[in-house]
Amino acid sequence: MGDIGGLLRRAPLLLVLDEPTSALDPQAEHDLFERFAAQARDAAARCGAVTVLISHRFSTVNMADHIVALEEGGVAEQGTHSDLLGAGGRYARLYMAQEAAYGANDNR
Repeated sequence: MGDIGGLLRRAPLLLVLDEPTSALDPQAEHDLFERFAAQARDAAARCGAVTVLISHRFSTVNMADHIVALEEGGVAEQGTHSDLLGAGGRYARLYMAQEAAYGANDNR
């Protein structure tokens, strides 16, 4: 069998991050996600790579290029952050609730 080294990619085309910042405080999470986003955009421009970020924190996903909101195992809504807020659906309600909760915690 020949060497398969030539068949392997040096850079991945798909990067999946599942709750990568769950143990961080909101500021550290934001800073790290900004770095993730910059690297993901560079990889996309360079070789068409796709990054999938799975998160329950809306403060993280609001910077994504495309958001897919799931409910009961299916796609409930999808679009940009501003599109989803403008639609006033489940994503918007949950985003506002989470934003209010973080704001309440910041005032303690």
